[in-house]
Amino acid sequence: MAQPAPSIDFEKIRQNSDGSLGGMISSGFNEVVLNNPYFAAGGGLMLLGTGLALARQGMVKGSGLIYRQLLVDLEIPSKDKSYLWFLEWMAQHKQRSSRHLSVETNFIQHDNGAVSTKFSLVPGPGKHLIRYQGAFMLVNRERSGRLIDMTSGTPFETVTLTTLYRDRVLFGQLLAEAKQLALKTREGKTVIFTSWGPDWRPFGQPRTKRLIGSVILDDGLAEGIVNDVKDFLKSGAWYHKRGIPYRRGYLLYGPPGSGKTSFIQALAGELDYNICILNLSENNLTDDRLNHLMNHIPDRSILLLEDIDAAFNKRDQTEEKGYTNGVTFSGLLNALDGVASAEECITFMTTNHPEKLDPALLRPGRVDYKALIGNATENQVKRMFLRFYENEEELCEEFLAKYRKLNVQHVSTAQLQGLFVYNKQDPKGAIKMIETLQDPNTVF
Repeated sequence: MAQPAPSIDFEKIRQNSDGSLGGMISSGFNEVVLNNPYFAAGGGLMLLGTGLALARQGMVKGSGLIYRQLLVDLEIPSKDKSYLWFLEWMAQHKQRSSRHLSVETNFIQHDNGAVSTKFSLVPGPGKHLIRYQGAFMLVNRERSGRLIDMTSGTPFETVTLTTLYRDRVLFGQLLAEAKQLALKTREGKTVIFTSWGPDWRPFGQPRTKRLIGSVILDDGLAEGIVNDVKDFLKSGAWYHKRGIPYRRGYLLYGPPGSGKTSFIQALAGELDYNICILNLSENNLTDDRLNHLMNHIPDRSILLLEDIDAAFNKRDQTEEKGYTNGVTFSGLLNALDGVASAEECITFMTTNHPEKLDPALLRPGRVDYKALIGNATENQVKRMFLRFYENEEELCEEFLAKYRKLNVQHVSTAQLQGLFVYNKQDPKGAIKMIETLQDPNTVF
């Protein structure tokens, strides 16, 4: 049963006061508030709650202070180069404590042409505990649910490493080890980069370097290009002394299947360079992004613009309609020779239709060296036959005699390679099938 609220004794209030208004108010406050058990209980609860809140706030601040004093964090955003290095390092150092894994699928091309699949298991989003050089580290891989890279459609990620403050020096050692591991997997190989948003990312696994002699061009053509590139790479001081931008552009033109791209891959292997392939017809590529990419080309890399005629035909007279893709012609020219373009830059362009290219693109400073990579000459046919079938000079002469009788004017090196690969151990079979060279669309 509820207790009745205590009554207020006004007579007692008057007697305890000195008769003045202030005295009566003070006496009334003591009677109503201080001597009232309900007010006393409520005030006690309020003071207790306030004390607990202050204590909790103090504990939070204290724990934060302790965290800052004892622990240290390292944040690695997905846009940073070391992000992929660290994930690759994690894949090589599997931790038993990881319960949430992500898979990365890569295709590996072997020297014999076979392709195998490699699955790398790396810790997925979440928290993982690792041990490095005796120190424990907490790895927190976070994936943003709201922020998405619009150019690639992938969410932004961040990897945060946490360890004791005294072990912070291990962060640099771990990243250096991850970098060396990544470079070791690329040793003796050519890395192909493609644009990934505003950055360059490796495309697939590093490829075995292609020998420059494996691409057979007409006499003196390959040697001339190689010597010119090597001379350019040795002339940095000469360019800088004369205030000339240290970059050089090459245009390889000719029919399809003549070996333009294959030669560039072999040249990269000869120079121990990588290749950055940029597709100018990409819908999401804009002038600003193109400028950014060309100003941040990875070190020791050749920039390759394939089939440039497909991206830019001759300009419209009005230049008002623009182009179907996001890159303008003026944007490309500015990226090639603007103040923001990279130094020590080697750019190769390829085209099947040089007559479609605008003369402004071909002026010196943008294109400094032009080379026709044409269909196979008789000399190339002979050299290719002997490369596939060593020490078979007599059969080579028989093959050449039949080749002359065919009187085929347009045979690409790709056609010849297809014929020889199909008969890789049978030179006589290649001679019997020589008539297939008359049809460029023959599929072996």
